[in-house]
Amino acid sequence: MHRVSFLRRVPSSLYQVAKCPYSSIIPKPNSRPEVQFNKLFINNEWQNAESGKTFPTINPATGEVICHVAEADKLFINNEWQNAESGKTFPTINPATGEVICHVAEADKVDVDRAVKAARDAFRLGSPWRRMDASHRGLLLSRLADAIERDSAYLAELETLDNGKPYTISYSVDLPTVVKCLRYYAGWADKWEGKTIPIDGDYFCYTRHEPIGVCGQIIPWNFPLLMQAWKLGPALATGNTVVMKVAEQTPLTALYVANLIKEVGHLIQQASGKSNLKKVTLELGGKSPNIVMSDADMAEAVEQSHFALFFNQGQCCCAGSRTYVQASIYDEFVERSVERTRNRVVGDPFDPKTEHGPQIDEEQFKKIIGYIETGKREGAKLLCGGKRAADRGYFIQPTVFGDVQDQMTIAREEIFGPVMQILKFDTLEEVVERANDSQYGLAAGVFTKDIDKAHYISNGLRAGTVWINCYDVFGAQAPFGGYKASGNGRELGEYGLANYTEVKTVTVKVPQKNS
Repeated sequence: MHRVSFLRRVPSSLYQVAKCPYSSIIPKPNSRPEVQFNKLFINNEWQNAESGKTFPTINPATGEVICHVAEADKLFINNEWQNAESGKTFPTINPATGEVICHVAEADKVDVDRAVKAARDAFRLGSPWRRMDASHRGLLLSRLADAIERDSAYLAELETLDNGKPYTISYSVDLPTVVKCLRYYAGWADKWEGKTIPIDGDYFCYTRHEPIGVCGQIIPWNFPLLMQAWKLGPALATGNTVVMKVAEQTPLTALYVANLIKEVGHLIQQASGKSNLKKVTLELGGKSPNIVMSDADMAEAVEQSHFALFFNQGQCCCAGSRTYVQASIYDEFVERSVERTRNRVVGDPFDPKTEHGPQIDEEQFKKIIGYIETGKREGAKLLCGGKRAADRGYFIQPTVFGDVQDQMTIAREEIFGPVMQILKFDTLEEVVERANDSQYGLAAGVFTKDIDKAHYISNGLRAGTVWINCYDVFGAQAPFGGYKASGNGRELGEYGLANYTEVKTVTVKVPQKNS
């Protein structure tokens, strides 16, 4: 049995999609889904909340109640729901309306310690999890992927309700990539082999890839289910146990994952806590340059640059947030980009026509508005947007600034919102130097028809991922991570497995070595 603990709260990143609506290929979201969220998942079954309290979930388009949700006032530790020591709860908010969806349990140090102890016990030598065949770990991950795929429509509804991203994106982008990621790492479970090493002398030498033990994992709110899969997949495939903190802004899909535990063989356990990390992998955001050369396909460069910034309401760690455009095409590019941005559809995230939903919460909303005001004050030219986009919820108009200079705050700090900054450059050498003049180095984009220029720029950029004539193209097979202040270590791909294993060398004396 493998053990994962999810945290909801401890007190104090994507995929290429077309811009057109998906209504023809995506099931219509159910405004009144048949749900079991009026119960709590306790001791591996759904039960009524002891308090009997429920909270309404509101359809932001109509103001009508979708369903009632139980006050999720327990923590899932060691395969059972337990009370938080303090008894505290906190609200999770619908960002499209600003209204409370429900309350969930708030963990503190005592709860963290309980979760870590459970994970350590599960990892003890000789435990069922440690003795499980690697192939069976892979089978459990595959079963989880199957269950998520089966319930994709409901999970997408829940993700949109709690996060605010358009349902079309939740269903057609996030959920399929979650399933692909888990299946990818399920396949690795019995293929992460060591080596035999021909050292000198009469010795047999080999290496083992061993799990590091209890992993503390913290995931963000911008892609809740997807980031969960990025973390769980490699950690569990390699035999670790996990204590995971899910974002307090978006805990609801993690709660539903508990509903899938029973049928996949008690694969996952939820709890609240974190461990004292000794081996650290960090992805810390960026201020990624997106470079458009004068020979680029203009229409494609405009659309891809728009997508690079505004996808997921600009709430992407790798967003192409510094758009460098060569001087000879700058004016035309700016004009087309402003037109495309003004036509971006902002609205109810459950409407299939919507491209752009609300920001995650009030704090992020105010932070982004503050950056917009700073940009205007420092002399950047506001070309469109810049204001609140609805009378309730956390909607911000998609915003474009022109005449941006490298030293401006909006060109140096990560805004994490729908604010595009367009900068002008003259030469190849100049733009590479300017693009690298940042504390971050997560990702970058290059648009040009000249493959020599593309490789010259790509080789010169200090970034962990470079996209050429595309943006935000990910695959579970390809590693992702950053240079400099954007973090260390890599997620995804074979490289992602190394974060979760130690390499042990074993040397055995033999009577006689023969080649």
